[in-house]
Amino acid sequence: MNRVAKPSSRHSKKSGSVRIISGQWRGRRLPVLDAEGLRPSTDRTRETLFNWLMAHVQGSRVLDVFAGSGVLGLEALSRYASESVFIEKQTATANQLKANLATLKTNAQVYCADALSVLPQLKTPFDIIFIDPPFGHNLVNPALAALYQHGLLADNALIYVEQEANGPAIEMPPGCEIIKQKHTGQLAYCLIQFSVS
Repeated sequence: MNRVAKPSSRHSKKSGSVRIISGQWRGRRLPVLDAEGLRPSTDRTRETLFNWLMAHVQGSRVLDVFAGSGVLGLEALSRYASESVFIEKQTATANQLKANLATLKTNAQVYCADALSVLPQLKTPFDIIFIDPPFGHNLVNPALAALYQHGLLADNALIYVEQEANGPAIEMPPGCEIIKQKHTGQLAYCLIQFSVS
């Protein structure tokens, strides 16, 4: 959800807010900073993603690896995920996310640090993981490898990956397979399932 993209009439990075599309906070708008490289996932992309995840979100432990505005993790919390952990490198963006979580009166952990340095510190496996890094930094495969290496994937975990359409091919950790995928213009996104072999 941190992404440089051409502004659209529907959702420009200068809009200054994101909208929760479903769940307990449906329709709620939350402020986001106009930070360099920050573009929250669009409503349409999130609708597709959460249609994929519909039967799995409630009660799940969620990790938003490159959180940015945090809208993917927030959407999961709105749909009654039991816990969400956010990792965001930029201090101002992380502080805005903390403020939005406080506004919603929900308790979630926000790490303000580089994601690849935080992942080895986490101890408990997650059921749903969002990997949505800034364009052009080739972070998807290192993040997937770290999640697997450090035992952060629960059995039957679902991993959402969003990257630029011409991004590197995804290198699957053992036990992972793509179960859903879609391309729209400049974006490629997919859902990966992990099973303990």
